[in-house]
Amino acid sequence: MGLTFSVSIVDDDSDMRDLIQKKLHKSSRYQCIGSYEDPEEALRKIPEENPDIVLMDINMQEVNGIECVRRLKRKLPETHFVMLTVYDDTNHIFQALSAGAIGYLLKRSISEKLISSLDETIKGGSPMDSSIARRVVQSFHMQKNPSSPELETLSDREQQVLQMLAQGSQRKDIAAELDISVHTVDSYIRRIYEKLQVNSRSEAVAKYSGR
Repeated sequence: MGLTFSVSIVDDDSDMRDLIQKKLHKSSRYQCIGSYEDPEEALRKIPEENPDIVLMDINMQEVNGIECVRRLKRKLPETHFVMLTVYDDTNHIFQALSAGAIGYLLKRSISEKLISSLDETIKGGSPMDSSIARRVVQSFHMQKNPSSPELETLSDREQQVLQMLAQGSQRKDIAAELDISVHTVDSYIRRIYEKLQVNSRSEAVAKYSGR
C-alpha cells in the first residue's frame, strides 16, 4: 500500500465540500482530515492537523481565502496550499500566489482535475488550469517586459481588459468573464486608450504586443 497524504478543505459552499470529500474518499492516496465552512475555525484547527495539502476557497465572508493562506503559511511552511475558486482574474491569481499558494484551480474543473492536481502538487508541481497559467505568463511578460512605458501606468484590471482585447474578446465577453457591466468595460477601455495615447482597439493591441 502506497503513501497516503492528508488534505484539509476550507470552503463555505457545502456542495463543493461534499464533492471534494467524495473525490478524496474514492482515492487511495488522499485522506480528508478536516473540512471547514468557517475560515476562523479553519485558522484555529488546521495548524493542529498539519495537513500535507490545504484546498482553500477564495471568496469567503469574514476572512477571505487569500488572507487565510497568508496566516496559515507562517505556521505551516511545509504545507501546500491550493486555491479553489470561480475567479480567474490576474489580480486574484497574484494575490494568492504572493500569500503562499502554489496552485490555483477553477471550481468548474474540480470534478475532472482534482486528483491529478493533488498528484502534481505532491510531486512538487504547481497545478493550474491552462487558462490561468496563460494569464500568469501574459501578465509576467507585460509587467517585466513592457513594450512601452505607458503600459506600466495601467491598473491590474486595465491590464486584464487589455489582455482580453488582445486575445480577441468582445466587450460583452469581457463583461461576462469579469462579472461586470458592458458600460464598466467601456469605461476601462476609454481609460486604456487615454493612458496609452491611442484611439482604437487595434492601436491599443499593437502597443500591447510591441508592434
